[in-house]
Amino acid sequence: MSTMQHQYVVGIDLGGTKVRAGIATIAGEILHETTEPTRDGRAIVAQVTEMVRGLAAAVGASRASIVATAIGGAGVPDSSTGKFDLAPNLGDLEGFDVVAELEGRLGHPVVIDNDVNIAALGELHSGVGTEVDTFAFVSVGTGIGVGVVLDRRIWQGVRGGAGEIGYLPIGSDPLDPGNQRRGALEEVVSGDSIAQRFQVASGRARSSAVEVFELAAGGDPDALASLDEEARWLAHAILAVDAVVDPGLFVLGGGIGSREELLAPVLHWLGRLGRPTIEVRISPLGSSAPILGAVRLAIDAAPLSTEREAS
Repeated sequence: MSTMQHQYVVGIDLGGTKVRAGIATIAGEILHETTEPTRDGRAIVAQVTEMVRGLAAAVGASRASIVATAIGGAGVPDSSTGKFDLAPNLGDLEGFDVVAELEGRLGHPVVIDNDVNIAALGELHSGVGTEVDTFAFVSVGTGIGVGVVLDRRIWQGVRGGAGEIGYLPIGSDPLDPGNQRRGALEEVVSGDSIAQRFQVASGRARSSAVEVFELAAGGDPDALASLDEEARWLAHAILAVDAVVDPGLFVLGGGIGSREELLAPVLHWLGRLGRPTIEVRISPLGSSAPILGAVRLAIDAAPLSTEREAS
C-alpha cells in the first residue's frame, strides 16, 4: 500500500484557447493545477510533456511515480489510433497519433477522450451525478458539445462522435462550406460569436465574450442582445437533444455555459419554444469538472488498477 500512496496521475483539459492540467494522488485528490495558452497543432505534444513534468516537480514527485495521464480534447478521439479527429479548434492534429507521441516522451500510459465527455465524467462522480444517474452535460466555450450520461455511463456513440452538437444544421447556413468546419450551430454559439455579434450591432469592438458579459451586467443593450441570441440558439440545441435522448436534466458548463447570467434567458427561450418544463441547471463544479473527469479517467487507465480496487 505504501507504494500506491506515492503514485500520481495527471488530468488535462485541452481546449482551443487554454490547457489546464492537474496532478492528483492515485486516490483522486488533486494536489496542484496549472493553466497555459494552447499551442497550435502538433506543438501540443511538447507542451503537454512540459506541463506533466512541471506538475511532478511542483509536488516533489518523480517522473516515474506518475502512472497515467488522461487528456480531454476538443475533438472526436479514436482510441484505436490515438488520434483526434474533427478537432478544428486544436489546429493540425488530423491523422496525428497524439497518444503514441506522448507515451514515448512520458513513459507511462496516456488516454484521450472528448473534452465534454471528460467534463461529464467529472460531473457524474463529483457533481449532479451524486443525485441523478442520467443527464446531459452541455459545455459552451470555444465551441459547444454535449456529454450524454445514460444510467451512469458516458454514451460516446459508435465512432466516438456522440454529442458533437456543434454540427446540428441550425443557427447558420449548414450548406455554406464556411460553416461546415466547426458546424452551423457552433458558428453562432461559440465564444468568439458573442463578441462578433456585439461588434456588428454596436460598432464597438470587444475582444472576448467576457467583456460582453461585463457590459451586459451594466445594462448595455447591445451586449444584452448578443447574450439573448446566445441563449436562443442554446435553447434550440437543448430542445434537439431532449427530443432524441430525453435525459431529464441538462447541466450547463464550460467557460460560457457556466455563466449564471445565461440561465434565465435560456429558460425564457425554452418557454417560448413550448418546453418550459425542461430542467436546466448550471454545473455545481464550474471549471473543475474537466480536471476532475480527466483525473478519474487517468486513475482507471493506470496499471494495477484492479489491485488498487481490491485493496
